[in-house]
Amino acid sequence: MKLDYLNGTPYEIEQPEEMYHFNSDTELLGRFVRLRAADTVLDIGCATGALLCYAAAQHPSKLSGIDLFPEVIQQAEKNLGRNDIEAELKVVRLQDYHPGIRYDVLLCNPPYFATKKEELKNTNPILAAARHESYLSLDDLFCCASSLLKDTGAFYLVHRADRIPELLYTAEKYDLRPVRMRITYKSIHGDAAGVLLCFEKDTVKQMKLDPPVYLDDRSTFETVEGEGR
Repeated sequence: MKLDYLNGTPYEIEQPEEMYHFNSDTELLGRFVRLRAADTVLDIGCATGALLCYAAAQHPSKLSGIDLFPEVIQQAEKNLGRNDIEAELKVVRLQDYHPGIRYDVLLCNPPYFATKKEELKNTNPILAAARHESYLSLDDLFCCASSLLKDTGAFYLVHRADRIPELLYTAEKYDLRPVRMRITYKSIHGDAAGVLLCFEKDTVKQMKLDPPVYLDDRSTFETVEGEGR
């Protein structure tokens, strides 16, 4: 099977057809995240390891990842091993994950669609879990993120722009407040497509709005430099 290059990193990974494939959202989130050398990092729904590769490029102290399916975790282990990246991976639902520690940074490219009708979901359970909130609602995501995050930590995620009000409302319920936001557009003339967000717990920081990203102009994908997170 051919390997796919992760733009902006030195890494390549293998992506089986039946598993979730990284896309522009993965890359944008990977470039949006700011890590420190002492950070412990958890990727919630790590799939085949793409976001962990982006995180590894910043050399944090420890990487961890969880996912629902053993075969997905096996593929992630294979991809990370090929790239000499060490990570602790586990098959577990986020709601059942109790590692006994809290993390400096959480990453998540969660399911985007709160689909109620089963007939509208993908028949492949791995792809269905990646796209629909069958196993992970927004409420559960933010509740668990708040409990897994250190008081000084940061929670990064990418989502659909049309759910920004719901994202901010749900985060506030669990004392997570936005400190950075970046809006993505398909083109300069298009509607907002996605949003990148960084949350911190009980912070008094004012939110910073990063420059927008236009998906038809790769130059706008570049990491925005700045102090802190």
